[in-house]
Amino acid sequence: MDGEATIATCHLLDLPWEDVLVPRILCYLPLQHLVSLQRVSKQFHSLIQVYLANCRTFDLPLTGSCIPKEAFCSMLKDNKVLQSLSLQNCSDWVTDKELLPVIGQNQHLQRVDMSGCVCLTRHSLVAVSLSCMHLQRLGLAHCEWVDSLSLRSLADHCRGLQSVDLTACRQLKDDAICYLARKCLDLKSLSLAVNANITDESVEEVAKNCRGLEQLDLTGCLRVRNQSIRTLAEYCPKLQSLKVNHCHNVTESSLDPLRKRNVVIDVEPPLQRALVLLQDVLGFAPFINLQI
Repeated sequence: MDGEATIATCHLLDLPWEDVLVPRILCYLPLQHLVSLQRVSKQFHSLIQVYLANCRTFDLPLTGSCIPKEAFCSMLKDNKVLQSLSLQNCSDWVTDKELLPVIGQNQHLQRVDMSGCVCLTRHSLVAVSLSCMHLQRLGLAHCEWVDSLSLRSLADHCRGLQSVDLTACRQLKDDAICYLARKCLDLKSLSLAVNANITDESVEEVAKNCRGLEQLDLTGCLRVRNQSIRTLAEYCPKLQSLKVNHCHNVTESSLDPLRKRNVVIDVEPPLQRALVLLQDVLGFAPFINLQI
């Protein structure tokens, strides 16, 4: 009976925090549940702070709702072991003031996604480049504040980069992209999409320096032509995916060698496009015998 009484009075918080609760229970809870849980009591608040201080991944898109600014600062103020940080779900309000302290005390970050963070400035990218020497993946899509100087700083200090998303970073021109390609030779994935400043010069420099490139997104790069695509085919044997939609100066003559290597290309070959158009007109798929 005494044993039963003892068991009945045990509480969740009586379990070892750092050995049991943090690694075996809290790690499976969504972040928004943890935020709610810390409001239950002072003890739960302390427990959640212990968890957040040891959390290696902070991925705001997984929360499903926007995290208030005060909660963001409170949750990360003691963390010095982050390896992955995603800010997409607080992109409307996060500024250098909130982000710089987090970057400064987390020098082991390997992945940072600042995509769509319109309130940041080049100072945040410079801080990432100076603090995160082990950075491998960086998302900067639709960050129009990214300029040549901040990207050069990144290239100088984070030479182990494997993936960079520069979609719609419209301040960037060929000189910045070429500098990145010469410094970051391990790039496997790169997006230069939606930037009319990008020309064959950038693509050729990437191809000649980043021989392990697997994915390249040139969607909407209107000044890219066949010449650089042929260079890409020559120097990048590991290429798996190429996006050239809306690149009106890129034709099948440069894409065909890549198709024969089973590279996935987002633009269908001319014959396939014609068949699809004919199907739309006729309302059914025509049978065409192509044998000679």
